[in-house]
Amino acid sequence: MISWPKQRVVVTGGSGFLGSHVVAALRRRGAGDVVVPLREEYDLRDQEAILDLLNEAQPTLVIHLAASVGGIGANRAHPAEFFYDNLMMGAQLLHESWRAGVDKFVAIGTVCAYPKYTPIPFREEDLWNGYPEETNAPYGLAKKMLLVQSQAYRQQYGYNSIFLLPVNLYGPGDSFDLESSHVIPALIRKCLEAQQRGEQRIVAWGDGSPTREFLYVEDAAEGILLASERYNDSEPVNLGSGFEISIRDLLATIARHTGFTGEIVYDTSKPNGQPRRALNTDRAYERFGFRATTGFDEGLRRTVAWYRQTLEAMHAAGELAMAPQR
Repeated sequence: MISWPKQRVVVTGGSGFLGSHVVAALRRRGAGDVVVPLREEYDLRDQEAILDLLNEAQPTLVIHLAASVGGIGANRAHPAEFFYDNLMMGAQLLHESWRAGVDKFVAIGTVCAYPKYTPIPFREEDLWNGYPEETNAPYGLAKKMLLVQSQAYRQQYGYNSIFLLPVNLYGPGDSFDLESSHVIPALIRKCLEAQQRGEQRIVAWGDGSPTREFLYVEDAAEGILLASERYNDSEPVNLGSGFEISIRDLLATIARHTGFTGEIVYDTSKPNGQPRRALNTDRAYERFGFRATTGFDEGLRRTVAWYRQTLEAMHAAGELAMAPQR
């Protein structure tokens, strides 16, 4: 069991969406020293930058959250960048953490690593039974290499690294950039901006049939820290909520929370992505006692409220130009 006041923790990506919640949860636990490396100072694709970070921070624990990531559109536009950036950051950081004698390394993977056609609910044992969905395969496979590396380093060196597989995250603080955001923030923004423009229709990608599971970001942060405290094995572990919803039902729920009453048009020329996503979360509960506690409707309500306030503040400050309708 980790004694947090005695830890020196490096949280890569700690200024991002998930990272900021992990850092806040570390503070609540009384973590003694938390270092959040900024990309402008430490480009984690660069080995020398990693060496500088580890030498200066002298961490006992590394939680690797940093990633080049985005929705279907971003994955289709930048497959090479997503593969290279994520592979180089993860492989070098884990290797140099082992070399530097960091006590424990927590690697965060992605549900995109699962095969395109995986029996529902996804079980960790199915992780290698096929190729990922094509639109995000380069990203998913690059992150999946952290699992291979974690297991190899434990086998050869006895290194204590773990690998967690969170499902799609959502919540306050997420990116609402229509070009790079994931499905929930993108749809919230479309609904709210359509209302502001007085438009009576919005366009969503695909046909609305795919299903997704979503995990509230504060629950994800709790799961990561419970695993950091209690889990010491390199078998992959799913982090999820156990709640599956279709994109069509998701958009109807977002429309209700935002007050959008117009028409929802599905652009079937755009890809659906993976047909279904829902995780089996038994292993997380059995190994380190994690269960999600935030209901989806409540989490979505909080997320919409946060973004509505953010949007209003940015408009008031003249900082936000209206995004073009897609």
